[in-house]
Amino acid sequence: MGKFDRAELEQGLAHYEQVVERCSASGDWSPFADLFTEDVEYIEHAYGTFRGREAVRRWIVNVTAPFPHMRFPHYWVAFDEVNDAIVLGIKNLLPDLAGDDTEYWFPNITRLVYAGNGLFSSEEDIYNPARDASRVVGEWVRAGGRMQSAPREHMKHIVTGG
Repeated sequence: MGKFDRAELEQGLAHYEQVVERCSASGDWSPFADLFTEDVEYIEHAYGTFRGREAVRRWIVNVTAPFPHMRFPHYWVAFDEVNDAIVLGIKNLLPDLAGDDTEYWFPNITRLVYAGNGLFSSEEDIYNPARDASRVVGEWVRAGGRMQSAPREHMKHIVTGG
């Protein structure tokens, strides 16, 4: 058994999701970084590894700039109570288009490690945005979606194919 029981992991996840939902609604992603410990390690397979809360803050504000109202609902969750971890299947869901019930999203697997007091010491995002995001964003733009800004963050690790 890890340091935290299932109920505390569930509370931590609920808090995480509330903050993410508020960031998405407001378009201000700076508070997202406050979900993490000062010494967090954030592994982002396309953009690199970020160490420390402020590095995560700079990255998340820049990477969400084109899509500040993007949402990240999960469609499955698994609790690893031995390692105080939560693993989620997440939709990287672009903003709704007026009059269009189509969801424009691509999959992401996220692993969070809970550190207590509503904070996480690690996040790892596993996905292939070079393959999935460009296709989905292209479909969204053709349907009338508009980016709020030019991209401010560029992928460091690009995997294509599949």
